[in-house]
Amino acid sequence: MSRKFVLHDGKRGSALAVRVTPRASRNEIVGLLNDGTIKVHLAADPSDSEANAILVDFLAEVLGVPKSRVEIVAGETGRDKLISVLDMDGETAHQRVLAHMD
Repeated sequence: MSRKFVLHDGKRGSALAVRVTPRASRNEIVGLLNDGTIKVHLAADPSDSEANAILVDFLAEVLGVPKSRVEIVAGETGRDKLISVLDMDGETAHQRVLAHMD
């Protein structure tokens, strides 16, 4: 995959745009949208109150950071979410997401 997507470096970390598709067979990163949004399939019901926690756990595993450093900062109740990753620059997050897709 050669498509480049943009992660915005914040003061304390990075921000990732994520679109979640619930009720998948497993948790996985399935691709990137044209605007750089990361498409994630989650094996969780959309009404499940634990779906956001599952997303945070999964992204922490993909990025290799403690889940305490991953936070949903916008879109908690929708499919499109903004995720903050503390203490990780955008390029590192980008490389880890791409590596997980291979």
